[in-house]
Amino acid sequence: MPVIDARHLTAVSETALLTLHQRASEAARPDAIIEDPLAITLRDSLDYDYDHFGRAHQATALRALAFDIASRRYLETRPRATVVALAEGLQTSYWRLDNGEISWLSVDLDPIVRLRQELLPDADRLRHLARSALDHSWMDQVDATNGVLITAEGLFQYLDHDAVFDLIAACAAEFPGGQLIFDSVPRYLSWYSCRHGIRLSKHYTAPPMPFSFTADRYGELLAIPGVHAVREVEMPAGRGRILSRTAAFVYRSPRLRRFRAPTNVVEFG
Repeated sequence: MPVIDARHLTAVSETALLTLHQRASEAARPDAIIEDPLAITLRDSLDYDYDHFGRAHQATALRALAFDIASRRYLETRPRATVVALAEGLQTSYWRLDNGEISWLSVDLDPIVRLRQELLPDADRLRHLARSALDHSWMDQVDATNGVLITAEGLFQYLDHDAVFDLIAACAAEFPGGQLIFDSVPRYLSWYSCRHGIRLSKHYTAPPMPFSFTADRYGELLAIPGVHAVREVEMPAGRGRILSRTAAFVYRSPRLRRFRAPTNVVEFG
């Protein structure tokens, strides 16, 4: 792959580089929790000072694994479904999930789409659409014949509440029988990011995250017409005994639901 300058990405688009770096750094470890060789190749093909982001960690890889788990469950019963990856950034999920039958629509802003098309391998069942996830016209490009799975990995936290709920309501109306997978952040982290900013290093502060959502608020989603069910995706096992035990406790305890911001599956019926 050629080395491409990625220093033009800013604001939320720059987080695509952050999550790529985190996932590739984890995949490159001898004790990696995720297998993602394409992420390593992609990261090394971009001219960018990743030290700008500070220390690498496994949280982004754990999130990717949670999305993979939920996606595979849907695809087990609908192997020819269309997967719509909203604001996909520089994720490589298609190559981890491809079963030889799925169709994939990657929706993102034009600068990201250009990088993906220039650097990632061509695939017959993978299409790109340069469009905002909030422009609901992307739905017109989706073949829902064999089922629809929509992923919003690392997206909703950067939107406001009304935009998120309007998008979920539109998906529920358009894709009965489909599913949406999304993650979020807890209330305090959202508040702190908007008030003070989250500094990952002396050079980089993450964009504000105005939308928060925790596991005690599923009733709000169930009130949306067309939403049939909502459930949590279990946290994958991470590296390290302390992390694994702590995560298992947090995800088992009903008392911690109001603090827990899990990966969520919304079923449309």
